[in-house]
Amino acid sequence: MNGAQSLIRTLVNCGVRLCFANPGTSEMHFVAALDAVPEMRAVLCLFEGVATGAADGYARIGGSPALTLLHLGPGLANGLANLHNARRAGSPVVNVVGEHATFHRRYEAPLTADIVGIARPVSSWLCESRSAPSVAADVARAVQAARAAPGGIATLILSADAAWNPAEHPAGMLPDIGPAPVSDVALDNAAGLLRNGRKTVLLLRGAALRGTGLEAAGRIQAGTGVRLVCDTFAPVTELGAGRVPVERLPYLVEQAIECLAGVEQIILVGAAPPVAFFGYPGKPSLCAPEGCRFSHLAHPHEDGPGALSALADRLGAPARSPLRVPLTLPDVPSGILDAASVSAIMAASTPEGAILVDEAITSSPPLLRAMATARPHTHLAVTGGSLGQGMPAAIGAALAAPDRKVVCALGDGSAAYTLQALWTMARENLDVTTVIYANRAYAILNFELQRAGAAGLGVGPRALSMFDLGQPALDWVKIAEGMGVEASRAATCAEFAAQYASAMKQRAPRLIEAVI
Repeated sequence: MNGAQSLIRTLVNCGVRLCFANPGTSEMHFVAALDAVPEMRAVLCLFEGVATGAADGYARIGGSPALTLLHLGPGLANGLANLHNARRAGSPVVNVVGEHATFHRRYEAPLTADIVGIARPVSSWLCESRSAPSVAADVARAVQAARAAPGGIATLILSADAAWNPAEHPAGMLPDIGPAPVSDVALDNAAGLLRNGRKTVLLLRGAALRGTGLEAAGRIQAGTGVRLVCDTFAPVTELGAGRVPVERLPYLVEQAIECLAGVEQIILVGAAPPVAFFGYPGKPSLCAPEGCRFSHLAHPHEDGPGALSALADRLGAPARSPLRVPLTLPDVPSGILDAASVSAIMAASTPEGAILVDEAITSSPPLLRAMATARPHTHLAVTGGSLGQGMPAAIGAALAAPDRKVVCALGDGSAAYTLQALWTMARENLDVTTVIYANRAYAILNFELQRAGAAGLGVGPRALSMFDLGQPALDWVKIAEGMGVEASRAATCAEFAAQYASAMKQRAPRLIEAVI
């Protein structure tokens, strides 16, 4: 047994059985070891940002880490944007990054890089394995670190000679760390705040927005009248008919301030105080009213659902909240397409239990409004704000839940960042329907140009050309077909409705370009 075989066998022992890979020469012994450990499934990605985004999507839906296999410093660097999103989402991910053999590094070969320096900003745990006998123990610690509440990025740098040299045996799984129980003091404090008659918000994130956490929050709302609010880009939310209703904090700082106007107390459950996405001239960074009191019921590493359940019991809240989102499906519109009509058609036809990966950017607000009362589904947002997450995360979600329909809603600008994901969808025959809101522009940047105060500086055609995707227009039908994915284009509501309904009946990758 060599170091690479001990590493893969240890990963399997630790429950990690899926690897999103873009390997190179320094990882060849890892690749060869895959045939010796058939329990590990390897999924080839044509770009490292697809691999890291897929691992994020898999972790958000499956709740356990996937592995990425990346080639040296440049390969890791190519994957950083979606590792940033995964870090912000608290997604458990294990990276194995190949490194030159220890004896070769002093020669400064062309691909030599400061891998530790590149990995540090996105890693909650970081280790370099230089010795084959230590590889198994190192990767067991990596999985433990990734799984530690609330979830994190563990990066293991694997020297090539540590992969090919003899090892002793694989390691077993280490105990999970957390989530930690919430103290009685925190519960008593939150109960007191909810009884003092002041205007209060429960700001929810993480596990508090699904399953038992969401149900317990609904009990507290029913018993006290507290408002339930979540982050604008909460990593995972359960939405649609039958679910406990939760307000989503608006993206625009002005609207977020209006949403929280008059609030005197915010109780944080796995969340941080709400801040604007960017700083703007003359506008505040904090979205809460001045003087608003913040109190933590549960920090991100603590058991938010357990704390909410215990708090509901202390308050004598009802056993189940009667407040539920009604099922209200929109009528299918007619005429030419716009963002609202595309969203309405999707809401009318998306099946129950679907996973909606949302990177629609400027088209996201109408999509969220339309889907709010649609059939129950799971929503994944671009939590870290780094574009190029959508299609890769859809890959991971589809592999984590192969029995569920995955719908990926994208702006054409954001889709271009990681379009290589379409090839992996085709290769793995994943049940993902990708909808491109094709407005031929970086529309969000046109909007932000005004908000940042730059438009008053005499913006002309050279500046505006930086946001224009229409010269030439991206042909998403040809792009998708070139990657092996069935594709079509819709310019009217009737065309899109027919194409989307057809895609919902298929179990195969599909792309629809909706020209708006």
